[in-house]
Parts: sequence; structure tokens; C-alpha cells
Amino acid sequence: MSGTSTPGGAGPTREPFGARLAAAMAAHGPLCVGIDPHASLLDAWGLPDDAAGLRRFSLTVMEAVGGLVAAVKPQAAFFERHGSAGVAVLEEVVAAGRETGTLVVVDAKRGDIGSTMSAYAEAFLRDGSPLAGDALTVSPYLGFGSLDPAVDLALSSGRGLFVLCLTSNKEGHEVQHARTDADGEAGPTVAALMASRAAALNAGAQPLGSVGLVVGATVGDAAERTGTDLTSVNGPLLAPGVGAQGAGPAELAAVFGSARHQVLASSSRGVLRAGPDVASLRAAALLAAQDAAAALS
Repeated sequence: MSGTSTPGGAGPTREPFGARLAAAMAAHGPLCVGIDPHASLLDAWGLPDDAAGLRRFSLTVMEAVGGLVAAVKPQAAFFERHGSAGVAVLEEVVAAGRETGTLVVVDAKRGDIGSTMSAYAEAFLRDGSPLAGDALTVSPYLGFGSLDPAVDLALSSGRGLFVLCLTSNKEGHEVQHARTDADGEAGPTVAALMASRAAALNAGAQPLGSVGLVVGATVGDAAERTGTDLTSVNGPLLAPGVGAQGAGPAELAAVFGSARHQVLASSSRGVLRAGPDVASLRAAALLAAQDAAAALS
């Protein structure tokens, strides 16, 4: 995350997240490496399931892929499970991203209302907060408008959001595929409504807006079936599920179609299982980036 001083010392400025992400994807390929320190992965690396093991794991990943891939995505829950010491490690990961010029998407899926949502936004999107990466995942299922504090702070600080839209968990359809009620008639699906709200915020942005969507790479034809126009979003599409979770070129083409150029493919286990050797992790990340680029071309 880069910043420069404005004239008169008014504080840091940065390009909008969407523009910075587009540049990073062009330079390094459309890959985001998920940093998901499951207990089983720590064990596979020969590390203890504690804050020290978490720190060794996470900083080893950053040493391997920092400056090499478009983005990393630390999953906040796996840091929070270790309490304050784990959150301190998450702060180190965010700082390592800044030092290596690698975009950091903090995967915390925050969603609430009013002052509570404002507090989440301050924690993860405010300049000077040690948890503020370059983007944050958020949940809109208290109504898209409940995200306004995060939207406002993200856009004013040059950061971004990834809004949950079509997720690959088997329960997701209960909410995301449901149809809204418009004057007593069936309206658009909830997923389509979320996409349209993001599209409105991204209108006119070049080359990409900063309010993206989370769309699972394994959702099949869900976008088509729910009437969700991913191309018109004009923002990045974060696609978990690439690699070890089953999504390859055919699945990516089926899910995203003509919106493939907007996709930031997320892979975690496919890269992380190559550790703890730094060179092996780096090679796995490079291969995953090449595969993602080929699949999304």
C-alpha cells in the first residue's frame, strides 16, 4: 500500500484501490494468495498451534510471495482465534504487505449497522489503523445500505471493499438466490440486487471501481440463473475456490464468462501446502498465477 504526502502536509493520498489492483494484476497476474493458517496446516509445516507458530507461518508466506503476486488475503478468523497475540500477527502481515508493495485484502467479512459498522470501518479502513490493509471483505445481508460507513471510508481513503454476493457454501442460496418483493411482484434476486448496488458505486470508474464482489469460483451457473450481471459491476470479482477447492479453467469460464478480466482468483491451500520451504512456496505461487492468467485470458 503506497502513499504520498499531499501539498501542505494534508496527509497520505493513494490511487483508488480498483486502479491499484488492476495495475497489480497486470504486473503479476490475477492471483490472490489466501493466508489461512488452519491448525492442520500449522501441523503439516511442523509448527505449534499457537501465536508463535502462526507468526512463523504467516511471515514465511509473506517472505515467499511478497512483491510476487497481486495480493494476499489473510483470513482474520485464524488470527483472532489466538487472541490479542494473533491479532498482533495480523497487523504484522498488513505491515509486510505495505513494505513489499503487495496489496492486502483483510478477509474479515464484517457487517453490522450504525455506529458498530462505523467502528468496524475505522478498524479496517482508517489511515493509521494497524489492521487497515488495502481492502476488506464485508457482508451486506443487513441491507446494502448498512455498509455505508465502510463504503464512505474505503472510497475516501483509496481503499476497497469486496461485498459477499454469490458464495459457494451450500447454504448460501437460501439468501442469495431468493427474490426480493417489488410492489407485490417478484423482483430481482438478492445477489443481483447486491451486484447492482456495487455497480452504481463503480459507475464511471476506470479501469476498475473499488467496490468488488465475492463470487465463488465453484458456483457454476449461479450468476446466470440469478440474473446477476457480473460484467456491469465494473469492479473486481474476488473468486475463492481456485485450485485445491476444485475450480479450474472450465469452471472459471462457466462462472464469469465475459467478466473474466475482472477476476482476482484466490488460492490458499494450493499454494500453502508447498510450505514451509520458501522457494517451494514461491514456485507454487508463480505456477498458480500463470494458471489463473491462462484460465482467465
